[in-house]
Amino acid sequence: MSNPLSFMAINQRKSCIFQSTMMELTSRSIGLWAGLGTAAFLGYCIYFDKKRRSHPDFKRKLREKRKAANKVGKTGSGPALPDLTDNEAVQRFFFQTVQTGEEMLATGDIQNGVEHLALAVAVCGQPHNLLGVFQSTLPPQIYHLLLQNLEEAQNRVRRHASASLMSNLMAGAGASDKAAASSLELDVE
Repeated sequence: MSNPLSFMAINQRKSCIFQSTMMELTSRSIGLWAGLGTAAFLGYCIYFDKKRRSHPDFKRKLREKRKAANKVGKTGSGPALPDLTDNEAVQRFFFQTVQTGEEMLATGDIQNGVEHLALAVAVCGQPHNLLGVFQSTLPPQIYHLLLQNLEEAQNRVRRHASASLMSNLMAGAGASDKAAASSLELDVE
């Protein structure tokens, strides 16, 4: 005859072995299914990318998008720069740009706010003093973004100044040529 306690112990041990085997199979099967799903997803991505790139219009559309992005990048974002020869216009621009930049930072538009502040520093008569004020009032991350955008803002102001100088010279040369031509006509008559 068998002891009922030993029979229960054997059944518990079989149950325990069966549960651990099921646990291993479950974790193995979950890992297997996750691997298969990942492989299927990557296969679909590769297939879709190849199909997209082999489309006849892909390169033309890509060129158009790049040209459009270049046009947007070249026109420059941010406010229109003032006439740099007019001190009052520059001063109004400076105060307005600082105020707009601070408002944008307060609303969470960090990139545009920093661009406005960098333009304000670029047109400022004493940029080192203004940078000192910004360093003490702005968080360090935003101040570093400002320093990174400062060079681009200075280049934008330089391009604007040289373009306005050239247009003023061209307009001045055109006006003096017209005046010289009209005086020649008067002399001829």
